[in-house]
Amino acid sequence: MSRKRKPLPILTDILITDVAAEGKAIAKVDNLVIFVPYVVPGDVVDLQIKRKKHSYAEAEAIAIKKYSELRAQPFCKHFGVCGGCKWQCLPYEEQLRFKQKQVADNLTRIGKIELPEMMPILGSKHVARYRNKLEFGFSNKKWLTSEQVASGVQFDCMDAVGFHIPGAFDKILDIEECHLMDDINNRLRNGIRAYALAHGLTFFDLRQQTGLLRNMMLRTSATGEIMLLMQFCMRGADDEAQAKALLEHLHATFPEVTSLLYVNNTKCNDTIGDLDVQTFAGTPFIYETMEGLRFKVGPKSFYQTNTEQAYELYKVARNFAALTGDELVYDLYTGTGTIANFVARQARQVVGIEYVPEAIEDAKVNAALNGLDNTLFYAGDMKDILTTGFIERHGKPDVIITDPPRAGMHADVVNAILFAAPRRIVYVSCNPATQARDLALLDADYRVTKVQPVDMFPQTHHVENVVCLERR
Repeated sequence: MSRKRKPLPILTDILITDVAAEGKAIAKVDNLVIFVPYVVPGDVVDLQIKRKKHSYAEAEAIAIKKYSELRAQPFCKHFGVCGGCKWQCLPYEEQLRFKQKQVADNLTRIGKIELPEMMPILGSKHVARYRNKLEFGFSNKKWLTSEQVASGVQFDCMDAVGFHIPGAFDKILDIEECHLMDDINNRLRNGIRAYALAHGLTFFDLRQQTGLLRNMMLRTSATGEIMLLMQFCMRGADDEAQAKALLEHLHATFPEVTSLLYVNNTKCNDTIGDLDVQTFAGTPFIYETMEGLRFKVGPKSFYQTNTEQAYELYKVARNFAALTGDELVYDLYTGTGTIANFVARQARQVVGIEYVPEAIEDAKVNAALNGLDNTLFYAGDMKDILTTGFIERHGKPDVIITDPPRAGMHADVVNAILFAAPRRIVYVSCNPATQARDLALLDADYRVTKVQPVDMFPQTHHVENVVCLERR
């Protein structure tokens, strides 16, 4: 016979004291650290403990007794349920302050290296509607809010298109209005939902792997072009006919979509890297521009999702690189070669390395598109490509620019950089914690001379950081 779980307590009148990682805030009760989402320092709240360990707990604020002077009014009706834009309740100036502190804490606590005075964080010009890419999932299992559950209403239709609920992989929150992109995302998503419900199209069941409508991806660009990729799960002629009818409807109703694409995905996951994307109408790609450069962006291409702020980020990286035109530059984790092509005019040669072969093909296309003949691109696992032999063949770089994924750089890559011994390293990071770990590994040979945080994602806890290292 199993033992009954002891009910977790409710704590009353608890002061929220600080901001923690992953967008959560902190309260302390009797030496117990409690992590709470959707509240801000200065709030006094009642907490329902949801999970308790020896040294910490996770809780939900069930009542706010006193609002903090720091608190801002969230602008999205889905705030608190969606899981995105968790910092809407913080004024943007406070978001920037906490992000600056997050970078400083990570570099000092984890890196434990000597640092110069950090530059003030570069805030984003736009704090809403700043993204150029969004993805929405379809599901026949709509997530019901606590208010909807409490109402006792029986919902006849449980189809939804929107964002996955954190911790509930097969549930989708039905999104009526999203402020992350301009209004085209709302018009398209709501238009597709209305058509699907009116014509009896089935929404995907992740557990059963059934249903026609699976995913939609939307891209926009500074050139005014719009890409819509519909991801279907077509298992027969009837499914294909329904999908084509929807695409015809979208083509007629939304003529501003310049690239209307679709893919048939019958796999267990939503990834499309190994699938053929079909063009239904328009072009199979769109163009993005930056400082006179054009970048061809396809459905599988990686491109920074905040275009305007990406320009600011790349300007920082280029400035830190201090190129004169004579340098051999290695651009590690180059993606579609955006940084490589961005700095190529100020360098003698740029060598870019990236894991994804399709991205490297994009990088080559973008170099040719911009008349750049001093770039070389290689595809493969960084630790396998960036070897002593590779460096000896291509020459030891004067400058290395590295922009790794959130996990940071593999130890073998760090060792290869130390062997290459460039006089300068520019380290662009989307995760200051793993950046700090890597800086500690480089510290014997390199000193940090500049630190510049950049905010790419307003209303979230995420922050980019650029560090310049000079050879000792």
